[in-house]
Amino acid sequence: MKLFVGLGNPGAKYSGNRHNIGFMAVDQIAVGHGFSPWKSKFSGWVAEGRLGRERIILLKPATFMNLSGQSVSAAMQYFKLTPDDVTVFHDELDLVPGKVRLKFGGGHAGHNGLRSIHQHISDAYHRVRIGIGHPGHKDRVSGYVLHDFAKADAEWIDDLMRGIDEGIVDLASGDGPNFLNAIASRVMPKRLASKQIPPVKKLEKPQIVADTRTALQKLKDRF
Repeated sequence: MKLFVGLGNPGAKYSGNRHNIGFMAVDQIAVGHGFSPWKSKFSGWVAEGRLGRERIILLKPATFMNLSGQSVSAAMQYFKLTPDDVTVFHDELDLVPGKVRLKFGGGHAGHNGLRSIHQHISDAYHRVRIGIGHPGHKDRVSGYVLHDFAKADAEWIDDLMRGIDEGIVDLASGDGPNFLNAIASRVMPKRLASKQIPPVKKLEKPQIVADTRTALQKLKDRF
C-alpha cells in the first residue's frame, strides 16, 4: 500500500491557485483510474483505488498548506505506513511551468507544506516536483503561488495532467523514468514546437540574360 498526497489549500477560493497543482494532480489520478469517491478523513479528503498491482490511498489535506503534515501523519499511522511509502505531489518554483522532477529526501526549500511534512514524518519520503515557474523575486513568491494560473496556462496544464494520468501506474510500481517519459511525451512536443526557428529562405539564383548584340554594336557601346 502507498499513500499519494497532493498539496494545496482547501476551498473554492484557492482551487485555481498555482499552489494547488498538487490537489489537481491527485484529482486527475482519482478520475482517470476509477478511485472511490472522496471522503472526509484524517483532517483531509481520502480516495482509495488501485494502480496496477498497488493499492493506493490518495490524500488531500484540508488543514491549509502550512499544517499539511498533521493530515499526512494521521493517515500514515492509521494505515501503518512508513515515510518511504509516501509520495507528495507539490508545486515547485525552481522548475519551469510543466516540467516535472522526482526527488527523495532533502530540504524543503521554504515550501510551507513540505516543511510541515518534514516536521511530522521526517524528510525520507518521495516527491513529485511540478514546475510552476518563479515570479523573479522572492518578495513576489507569496502572491504568485496564491494567484490563479493564467488562461494561457490552461493548455500545458491539461497536457501535464494527461501525462500524469498516463504514467501514474509506472510511478506506483517504482518506475520513475517511465512516469517522467509519459509526461514529457505530452508536454515537450508543444514546448519544442513553440521554439522552432523558421526555415531560412533560399536565395533565388540571378537570371543570366544572353547578350545578343553584334560585335559592331558592342564596340559602339564602349564609346
